[in-house]
Amino acid sequence: MTLTSDAPPKGPYRETPLRRAFAFVRNTWRGLTSMRTALILLFLLALAALPGALLPQRALNAPKTEEYITNHGWWGELLDATQFFEVYSSVWFSAIYLLLMVSLVGCLAPRSVDYVRAMRAKPVLTPRRLGRMPHHHHFETGASADEVAATVRTRLRGWRQAEREEEGGVRTISAERGYLRETGNLLFHFAMLGLIVFFAIGKMFGYEGQVTVLANGSQFCNSGIYAYDAFDPGLQVDGTELSPFCVKVNEFTAEYTEQLQPIHYQADIEYQAGADLDTGAWRPYQVKMNEPLRMGEDRVYVLGYGYAPKFTVTYPDGTTRTQAIQWRLVDPATMLSEGATKFDPPGITDTDERRKKQLAITGLFAPTAFVHGNVLSSSSPVLTEPGVAVDVLRGDLGIDSGRGQSIFEVNQSMVDSGRLVKVARENLMLGQELTLDDGTKIRFDGVEKYASLQVSYDPTQVWVLVCAIAMLLGLVGSLLVKRRRFWVRITPPAGDAELRRTVVEVAGLARTDQAGYGEEFNRIAVSLHGAEHGGRPPDPRETPEKKD
Repeated sequence: MTLTSDAPPKGPYRETPLRRAFAFVRNTWRGLTSMRTALILLFLLALAALPGALLPQRALNAPKTEEYITNHGWWGELLDATQFFEVYSSVWFSAIYLLLMVSLVGCLAPRSVDYVRAMRAKPVLTPRRLGRMPHHHHFETGASADEVAATVRTRLRGWRQAEREEEGGVRTISAERGYLRETGNLLFHFAMLGLIVFFAIGKMFGYEGQVTVLANGSQFCNSGIYAYDAFDPGLQVDGTELSPFCVKVNEFTAEYTEQLQPIHYQADIEYQAGADLDTGAWRPYQVKMNEPLRMGEDRVYVLGYGYAPKFTVTYPDGTTRTQAIQWRLVDPATMLSEGATKFDPPGITDTDERRKKQLAITGLFAPTAFVHGNVLSSSSPVLTEPGVAVDVLRGDLGIDSGRGQSIFEVNQSMVDSGRLVKVARENLMLGQELTLDDGTKIRFDGVEKYASLQVSYDPTQVWVLVCAIAMLLGLVGSLLVKRRRFWVRITPPAGDAELRRTVVEVAGLARTDQAGYGEEFNRIAVSLHGAEHGGRPPDPRETPEKKD
């Protein structure tokens, strides 16, 4: 009899543009969401982050970045065009970052589903031929099948077990252990994904700012971006809702080795935060290297220190002005510094006249002065014999133009146009003074220290720490925990003969490579076999030969 069908026969497979596009998308997605691709992208992300550590970054130090580009010519311009000075906001770094996130999500989602299914499933059935397993042993015992099964269940407590009964009263027990290995593996990868996500969120809603504060009781308040010397906001930070707090720097100390290498920084500060801002109470604290002041999600670090030479200007009418402004470091090894201290003349209301008599004291400062010829340098970073080499400029400083300018230097365009001219140059030791042609006296009065502070705000720092710890725990679990299986077949004695005994066959299999599972298998086998043989290990001669 021939069966017929009214359905038309299927035609040959035809490859259409739509099918080709679907196949391309499917294969691309499978490749992107494979664990191998995720590992490659993770390696590429670490490799892409290296230029951010080796090259100056414009967001952190724009002048040094421009200097690097100028010094390296076409190579510097090429690096700038390819965003190597803005690594973490570059297109290629962001692309790797996003692809890694997509790869991890696409990889972990199906693995999590498979893991849940595996956790709910029972251990696999006992194979028919246990003699083919890598670890195998069998023996006979006078105990009944029920007694042997009870002993096995007790010995394998903590293993996932499944007991079944076959024909002829044969009983099998399947046991499996080591599911935490996959748990640790998934925990590691989910924690890594969380680390990436929280790191991105921190960059969006966090900020970093640097500020220098004189260590003479001067204070800094986190009131807005204009309170900082440099401010790097996140993408969602406009600087109007910063966490309110104030810091007062009272003293700064540094310790050096005999070779004058710095080994310890410490800033003695007082701070106000929260209710202290209303009550006016100050709390003492010592900020040390790698030991920041923590206020909620804000941290205040001490990055270093410097010196602020103090000058007193005595005008011809007897009026004095004293000012100490931080000078930036030129040589960190000797703390040689450069800068500009600017003065506005007192008592002059006419704008044009006032602009003609503004003063700027520029030059070099040495904490331990060493003069060779007429050139000043510093022989030590320790403040023992301070001295300055100054150029005094008089004229229009350009500070009334409404444009900001650096506190460390004068407006060079004013010098080039002749509106700001040099009227004196001299080396001054502490307490010495010079007199200008109009009778104005400038005295080098002293030195103040300043602390360089960094304020960091990261709302996800706790979650980043949690993810990092989870990654470590997951990695340890995935490396130390090994999955293994154990099977037992219990064959009761056949017939009613009193001399027949219960046959017990055990076998084991390691799901992962692990030196030592043989020892664990032997321990279990000995515990089951020990009652009959005085606790001796299984005799290999009692194990049948493996057969194909």
